[in-house]
Amino acid sequence: MLRTLKKIIPKPIFEFFQPAYHYSLALLGALIYRFPSRKLIVIGVTGTKGKTTTTELVNATLEAGGYKTALQSTLRFKIGDEEKRNLFKMTMPGRFATQKFLREAIEAGCTHAIIEMSSEGSKQFRHKFIYPDALIFTNLAPEHIESHGSYENYVNAKILIAKELENKKDKIMIANIDDKESEKFLALNIENKIPYSLDDTVSMKANEQGSSFQVGKLVIHSKLPGVFNIYNMLGAIAYAKFIGIPEEKIKKGLEEINFIRGRMEKINVYPNSEVEQEQNFDVVVDYAHTPDSLKAIYETYNSCKKICILGNTGGGRDKWKREEMGKIADKYCDQIILTNEDPYDEDPEKIVEDVKKGIKKKPIEIIMDRREAINKAIQNALNIKQTSGDKYKVAVLITGKGTDPCICGPDGSRQEWDDATVAREELQKVLKK
Repeated sequence: MLRTLKKIIPKPIFEFFQPAYHYSLALLGALIYRFPSRKLIVIGVTGTKGKTTTTELVNATLEAGGYKTALQSTLRFKIGDEEKRNLFKMTMPGRFATQKFLREAIEAGCTHAIIEMSSEGSKQFRHKFIYPDALIFTNLAPEHIESHGSYENYVNAKILIAKELENKKDKIMIANIDDKESEKFLALNIENKIPYSLDDTVSMKANEQGSSFQVGKLVIHSKLPGVFNIYNMLGAIAYAKFIGIPEEKIKKGLEEINFIRGRMEKINVYPNSEVEQEQNFDVVVDYAHTPDSLKAIYETYNSCKKICILGNTGGGRDKWKREEMGKIADKYCDQIILTNEDPYDEDPEKIVEDVKKGIKKKPIEIIMDRREAINKAIQNALNIKQTSGDKYKVAVLITGKGTDPCICGPDGSRQEWDDATVAREELQKVLKK
C-alpha cells in the first residue's frame, strides 16, 4: 500500500504526512490487539551488528532459567515451542504483525518477549506501543545512511528506541561501553543502567572453532566463534544476571547453542551413502553487511586460506561502503569472487564494479550467478586441499545475505533464495564428483 501511495502522491506531501501515517498505524495495531506488551516482559535488542545473535542468546538464557518465551528477529518468529522463518526481509515487520505476535505470545502463556529493534523500524514508529522493559545496545557503525539522510539521523533513530524506557519505573538499559555511542544511551534517564565490556572478562580466547571466557565466577565455553560473539554473550549475561537467573543456568543456555542460522553458520557434509569424499575445509554463511562485521569474520578465520564471496551492498543504498568492502577483502582474502546480491532497481554489474575498485592485489573473479559463484568457490577450496594436503586450513566465506529469503531485483521482483541451502547443495555436488 505504501509503495502505491508513493507513486500517486507528490513527494513533498507524502514526506510531510508520512510520520503521522506510520504513527497512526502503530497506535491502531496496539488498539486492535489490546496493548499486549503491557502483559509481557519485553526485552529489546538494538545496534548495528549482533542484534539477531543477541536475541537468540537472551532467549537461550531465559529458557534455561525456566521462562516461556517469544522471540521476533530478522531470523525467525518463535512463540513457545512453535517457530517460523522470518520471510519479510525486514527486521521489524509492520505494526499489526508485531502487535498480533505479542497477543499470540500472551495466549500461548509466554512471560517474556525478545524483540530485535531496528533503525528503520524506529523511523516508521514500529517501536511504538511495544513498551520495552529492557533494552540491550550492542554497537553502532554507519549503516542505512541513504535512508536516514546522515549517520547522526541513524544514531538518533536508535536513541528513540531507548527513550521508550525513560522516566519509567524498573526499566533496564544494558550497553556495550566499548562502543563510543554507548554514552548517548547511558545518558538517558533510565532507572537501571548496566554497562558491559571485554574488560569484564579474563582468559578470553576466540577463533574459528569457538570462543571461551570468564566473567566473574562464570566460565563459558561456546561453539560460537569470534570475539564479536563474546560481546553478544556479555549482553545476554548482563540481562540474565540482573533478573536473577542462576549462573549455572546461564552457562547451560549459552553453551547449548551450537550455531545460529546465517550467522557464522558452518555448512558441513560428512561421508555418507551419498557423499563419496570427506569435506576437509569450512564453508561458512554469514550476514556480514558492514565493513566492521566483514573484517571481524575475516579476522576470525585468520589462520585459514580464505576464498571470499561477496556482493555485500544492496542496490540503491549505502554506496559509500562498496569500495571499502573491496579493500577489506583485498587485505584479508586469498581469492575473491564478486557476485550478485540484492540489486533492486540498480544495475548489479555496476554494484560489483564499485566493490572491485577497492581490490588492487588479490585475484578476482566476477560470477554474477550467485549459485555458480558458490560452486566455484567450493571447487577452488577442494583444489587447494587436494594439492596442499594438510599444509593449509581452508575456508569458503559467503557473506552478505545470511538467512535472507530472496534476492531482490527490479520492480519489486524476488527470487526465492537461501545461502545455506544453496551452499549445502553445491557442496554435495562438488564432493560427489
